[in-house]
Amino acid sequence: MSAPVPPGSRDARRERLVGLLVLGVAVVLLVSSVSWFASDQSGVGVGQLVLGVVLAVVGAFLLRRATRG
Repeated sequence: MSAPVPPGSRDARRERLVGLLVLGVAVVLLVSSVSWFASDQSGVGVGQLVLGVVLAVVGAFLLRRATRG
């Protein structure tokens, strides 16, 4: 049996992992938005950029909150 984990540290670990996942999705959205501009669908590109920035902010917030403890 493993040692019991304090509840606070488990939540911080989960927040850190979710923050990293959200940041990863944001990076993919931001990098791939260039292809929409290249194919003359700038509306989709702008929407993808906005969503990528919002997800990056949320991911950074979760990551920062998890590391502060």
